[in-house]
Amino acid sequence: MHHRVGGAVFVHFFALAPPPPRDTFLNKPVLRSPMTASSPADLLDPEAIARLRELDPSGGNKLLERVVAAFSTSLDRLLPDLARARAGDSLDLTVVRHVSHTLKSSSASLGAHVLSARCADIEAMAREGRTEGLSEQLDAMLQDIQQVRTALAALL
Repeated sequence: MHHRVGGAVFVHFFALAPPPPRDTFLNKPVLRSPMTASSPADLLDPEAIARLRELDPSGGNKLLERVVAAFSTSLDRLLPDLARARAGDSLDLTVVRHVSHTLKSSSASLGAHVLSARCADIEAMAREGRTEGLSEQLDAMLQDIQQVRTALAALL
């Protein structure tokens, strides 16, 4: 689906990936380690990238580049908010939930399913007010974001 907003085209894909694993006994998110990958294909679902490329087969509209740029712009806007939310005496869970929710969807649209799943875990923790292990998950999410950014840059 395409939406024209301020002259830019935003493409929304809804990943069909299964939900992140959960510890069913405690019904809390699995704490994930940061991603480690040797190639962009290990970080980004090739099918998601292929779907983006199919929408602009000649590449003339630079759709993939524009979607990646929109993701990067979103990160540039959200990550300072997250840093401020973490800087005070207490973590601002409303901001953490908003940032992780937004990044969950945008990373899934680019095929960064591991990052998306981590964001879903963080969003659930923030929504439920659970702060134990949250700081470590946020640190790991930031590492994941850097790896995804590198993988996206390698695609362009």
